[in-house]
Amino acid sequence: MMETNMLKQANSFIMEMEKSFKSPNKIHVDQNLKVGVDLGTSNIVITVLDENNRPVTGELYSANVVRDGIVVEYLNAVNILRKLKGKLEVVLDRKLEYAATAIPPGISSGNTKVIANVVEAADFIVTNIIDEPTAASNVLKIRDGAVVDVGGGTTGISVLKDGKVVHSADEPTGGHHLSLVVSGALHMDYEEAEKYKINEENYDEVFALVRPVIEKMADIVLKNIEGYDVSTIYLVGGTCCLKNIESIFKKYTGIETIKPYNPLLVTPMGIAMNDIKK
Repeated sequence: MMETNMLKQANSFIMEMEKSFKSPNKIHVDQNLKVGVDLGTSNIVITVLDENNRPVTGELYSANVVRDGIVVEYLNAVNILRKLKGKLEVVLDRKLEYAATAIPPGISSGNTKVIANVVEAADFIVTNIIDEPTAASNVLKIRDGAVVDVGGGTTGISVLKDGKVVHSADEPTGGHHLSLVVSGALHMDYEEAEKYKINEENYDEVFALVRPVIEKMADIVLKNIEGYDVSTIYLVGGTCCLKNIESIFKKYTGIETIKPYNPLLVTPMGIAMNDIKK
């Protein structure tokens, strides 16, 4: 029952964030804001919360500037982030100076620095760099279980015990691979397959085609949580927006699998919650 209530609270929080992207919530002129920057494999997302973690507004831009946790299009990433920041500053009628950002599981310290450099080059002062699973767990209010972040290029797995990450890994299988399967099976170019994949009218056909890839993701998770006594898997990340993906994970792993509302926004929101000025 407690888990159900926590999920309801998290879903309500995420829904309010989603609505604020189109209709920003009002804030007092002197109110402090918290900003999160998520440089994802398929999307760049900025979320803005007030000092009490209430959603204010946000921006999202589809872009492939990061691959396997590595920034592969540095200047493009900076330019996109600057534009999103500028749009938000116009909407809010104030300058956004500070932001937190995040790193996927298992990347090197050098790549961590590059991600911070992108955010700083877009005229933010970086206040915090948090790992993505911890950011997601802050939104979902969980202390134990496996957080699985399925992005465009990779599947990140982190096992939490008592609120601490005790194991993490990042494997190169994600939404990009689903699109490649659709592209090959239906003889489409990649961009066409991407659009076809997310069109709800094509769901039944696409789901049947990509099921083996989702089962591979579930198998990756199963191998990484072996020996950690995980009772619940939590799915986040843009690729998890695919309807019924949680049912495949649950059937394959035999472990209770929970997918929150709009899993794409979970990690960016958690990042903003950790924008703490020292």
